[in-house]
Amino acid sequence: MQYIGSIDQGTTSTRFIIFDKQGNMVSVGQKEHAQIYPQAGWVEHDADEIWQNTQEVIGLALGKANLSSIDLAAVGITNQRETTVIWNRHTGVPYYNALVWQDTRVGNMVLDLQKEGGADRFREKTGLPLATYFSGLKIKWLLENVEGVREDAEKGDAIFGNMDTFVIWHLTGGADGGIHVTDVTNASRTQLMNLHTLTWDTEILEVLDIPIQMLPQIRSSSEVYGEARGVLTGVPVAGDLGDQQAALVGQTCFAAGEAKNTYGTGCFMLLNTGTKPTPSSHGLLTTVAYQFGNEPVHYALEGSVAITGALVQWLRDNLGLIEKSSDIETLANSVEDNGGCYFVPAFSGLYAPYWKSDARGVIVGLTRYVNKGHIARSALEATAFQTLEVLEAMEKDANIEISSLRVDGGMVVNETLMQFQSDMVDVPVVCPAMIETTALGAAYAAGLAVGYWKDLDDLKQNWGIANTWQPNIAPEQREKLYHFWKKAVQRSFDWEE
Repeated sequence: MQYIGSIDQGTTSTRFIIFDKQGNMVSVGQKEHAQIYPQAGWVEHDADEIWQNTQEVIGLALGKANLSSIDLAAVGITNQRETTVIWNRHTGVPYYNALVWQDTRVGNMVLDLQKEGGADRFREKTGLPLATYFSGLKIKWLLENVEGVREDAEKGDAIFGNMDTFVIWHLTGGADGGIHVTDVTNASRTQLMNLHTLTWDTEILEVLDIPIQMLPQIRSSSEVYGEARGVLTGVPVAGDLGDQQAALVGQTCFAAGEAKNTYGTGCFMLLNTGTKPTPSSHGLLTTVAYQFGNEPVHYALEGSVAITGALVQWLRDNLGLIEKSSDIETLANSVEDNGGCYFVPAFSGLYAPYWKSDARGVIVGLTRYVNKGHIARSALEATAFQTLEVLEAMEKDANIEISSLRVDGGMVVNETLMQFQSDMVDVPVVCPAMIETTALGAAYAAGLAVGYWKDLDDLKQNWGIANTWQPNIAPEQREKLYHFWKKAVQRSFDWEE
């Protein structure tokens, strides 16, 4: 009996999960990596540490299940998107730490580019507004600020990748013949790929002064890129999806109009819009959803919220309000409502639908009555309010009404949040039996490429429901809460100068 392996290289940890044909988890290995904050707004990871952890968790998961690489039909990779690393193709050594998607150091570059052509100057081609979020400007920063990078890039020695590319390169041999590839979903998050041609856009590369030879080859999300060496020797490396697109695939949202929301460090809602890109006029991103082999590319609208689960971690680590993340629910339930307190976690600006990099976090509506229970509750409610704003923007852009919301990610175990989410979006919130949908999506992409699963119908049969939350709030109460949330958001604008 064979299985599929999935490397889930996330923002806070790396996991290796082994799945069976029914999409059940057989074994998992997980290890956290350091979050590096050299100064305000800068967020980095040590890419070498992540590669070491990747090898460790593979060994851990195989060992737990008493399996070896022979038992795996293929391996897929999913990754924190936009996190940018440049390394030397001859030594494999990164020139600098990876710049994480949350990092805002390129804020001034964003402003300079906006002056010349506005925030949407690349949007028609890439589906993305100018923002600190995407990889392109992070590459530019590394080229301009790290000694030797530009010189080596122009010679073809310094190469770029998001974390999927870095892991695949090392997995397939590294300096000894490692394959330098990415897939269409990750490429679509660099702000360097043309959504219509699915190729690197030479005009944008020229504007940003990025040498094309440092970029990986763009491939589909589901095909055999090469064979693994080392701990997975001989296993076909056959799937690659950015984490949010992987969750869309794991939730089997293969039809236009199907949407999912992933609750992790941030919140990411994707709506499958079919085989044509849908431009957004409501602050969403137009992005690639997936491409299986030679089949047509599917596109999605995406709403990204920077801080959701990270807010719970902040209350735990920075304020010491709770001991462990799961305590947030107990504390929130110690009060009946938010006590008039609203928490807008614009720690690194606001993403969809506002795209305001000058916003910063605020807690408003404070009175002597408010206690830590109210603050905990307002932190959970912030996730639901931000999701509602994204959902409304999606319905306007795609001109459809969503009839239910599929959810996944670490925060779905929080019943209080999920019920409030359903109350706010006013549709059923549906959680699948397998909540590890990100890793599962990468496994599905790899399995399809090698014939482990026959077709999409095979995958749909694996999807089962674990929980459904129904809306249970009076319309006037919903409107009142949302009205004050909107007021609170306004207060976070224009803080950075």
